Amino acid sequence: MNVNIITIDGPSGSGKGTLAARLAAHYQYHLLDSGAIYRLLGLSLSEHGLLEQLNDDIAKCVAIAEQLPIVFKSTEQGVVVLLNGIDVSAKIRTEEVGEYASKVAAIPELREAVLQRQRDFAQAPGLIADGRDMATIVFPEAQVKIYLTASAESRAARRVKQLQGMGLDVRISDILANIQARDKRDMERTVAPLKPAEDAYFIDSSDIGIDEVFNLMTSHIDAKLANN
Repeated sequence: MNVNIITIDGPSGSGKGTLAARLAAHYQYHLLDSGAIYRLLGLSLSEHGLLEQLNDDIAKCVAIAEQLPIVFKSTEQGVVVLLNGIDVSAKIRTEEVGEYASKVAAIPELREAVLQRQRDFAQAPGLIADGRDMATIVFPEAQVKIYLTASAESRAARRVKQLQGMGLDVRISDILANIQARDKRDMERTVAPLKPAEDAYFIDSSDIGIDEVFNLMTSHIDAKLANN
């Protein structure tokens, strides 16, 4: 089976999710939001009262991870994420659940439990995989590897604008502190730390718009796939 795999890695708030969905629509490829899987697992473990004792009940946590009932549905408004048949698309995007995901992702046994599920998303004609270790761990064989980043300050400003648009009252200092703490945890974890693959195409979106980033990505992808 010939499957083109395009990975987009980078820190939280760099625009990976929006661009991955846009690329999936552009190329008519499948979409993997690996961060959503970790957010869903974090949410589920929290609901089971296990989040604060991950290492104490690791076997139970792994069992939940392996059987987590996740469904991604594509709609005109974007991707709808279902957990146990319930739409949790908005809920998993909160800062709180983002913190859950970062904690879960630091546990080796839980990462292993979701690894095969992630790889199963690679189906013809192709896959756009968005995450933090897509190119380094999950799909090292990917034909195209992109690392998308932006300064913590610009990511915090974008997040504040997004949350305010949802009617939430937030302070940029709090959001910036959360982003910096998450970056530190993601980059320093012992298993699959956040870092660019050696052969990744690096894009810094701090001072450029989403359309320009999209054009940079498609030009790079087209050139890479033409040479494969």
